[in-house]
Amino acid sequence: VKMKFNKAVSSSRRKCRKAHFSAPSNIRRKVMSASLSKELRTKHGVRSLPIRKDDEVRIVRGVASKKSTPYGKVVAVYRRRYCIHIQGMNHEKPNGVQVPVPIHPSNVEITKLKLDKDRKSLIDRKKAGRMGADKDKSKGKFSEKDVAMADVD
Repeated sequence: VKMKFNKAVSSSRRKCRKAHFSAPSNIRRKVMSASLSKELRTKHGVRSLPIRKDDEVRIVRGVASKKSTPYGKVVAVYRRRYCIHIQGMNHEKPNGVQVPVPIHPSNVEITKLKLDKDRKSLIDRKKAGRMGADKDKSKGKFSEKDVAMADVD
C-alpha cells in the first residue's frame, strides 16, 4: 500500500478536476509554468518558471511544434483558459479573420526570459531552495556516526 504524501490532497479524479478548473488566478499562475532551455537552466540554476508575457519560447510538443517557426514571443497569458498566445502562431478562420492558436505552457520551453527585479528575486529564491536540497542529497542517508556504530558488532 502506497502512503499519501499529504492527507489534505485528494486523489479523486472528480475532486482534482474541480480544483483544477475552479482554481484562483494565483494558483493558475503556478500551474502555467514552463521549463527553461538548457542554456537558461545552467545559467540560472532553475528548471522551470511561471510563464509570462514577453518571454520568448520554443514550442516543443504538439501540432504547432511542426510549424516552420516554432519560436516566438508570448503575446498573452490567458489564465482563464490555461493557455498562452504566441506571436506568429495564428489560424485563419473561414471568414478570413486571423485568430491566435492557444498553446498550453507545458508544451513550450522558455528560451529568453523577461527579467525585472521581482523575477530575479524569484529565481534567486528558487535557486537557494534547490541548493539547499542538493546539499542534503550529498550528505546521504546515514551520518558518519551511524556508519561507525554499524561496525561495532
